[in-house]
Amino acid sequence: MGPVESLIGSLTKLPGLGKKSAVRMAFHLLKADRAYLADLGRQLSTLKDTVRKCSVCGTWTQADPCDTCSDASRDQSTLCVVEQVQDLMNLQSTGEYRGLYHVLHGVIAPLDGVGPGELGLDRLERRVAQGGIGEVILATNPTLEGDTTALYIHRMLSPRGVRITRLASGLPVGGDLEYADRLTIARSLKARTTLD
Repeated sequence: MGPVESLIGSLTKLPGLGKKSAVRMAFHLLKADRAYLADLGRQLSTLKDTVRKCSVCGTWTQADPCDTCSDASRDQSTLCVVEQVQDLMNLQSTGEYRGLYHVLHGVIAPLDGVGPGELGLDRLERRVAQGGIGEVILATNPTLEGDTTALYIHRMLSPRGVRITRLASGLPVGGDLEYADRLTIARSLKARTTLD
């Protein structure tokens, strides 16, 4: 196997990248200038040395604690629990949420061997037990595993006396009922709101 085929094989191991996309990326890299490739290579080779999980919330960061956890202007009484760092980034990009985060790095999935211990839910429980948190927002995905994880966290934190909420789910803005599946429509009905 030559170097191009080897690179394509490595690229196909990245999530969401199929063979065609890997081929396209490999040939793009072949056409790129050396400075770009050297910079990209340096970034990749030092990634594990410079980025680590925040000891407070679990996001990827260079500084520990991360910028979000260190920001005193954020609402310290609200904690949003997300599955992945990408979810945190998406919520943060809306500009609507100014509280703190807790990243699970997964969901409870017994068939995949992932239980509460693998997610470090004890760390979340200790964080809430320290006090100061008035609301925990469960922002796990509306899947079987996400719902199971949210239910587990709800049961775990309920005795702590904090308000526990769940992100609403249902029809997307601009979506049509005609194209929505039954579960999405059912969730939309349950999460309906009053018009003022």
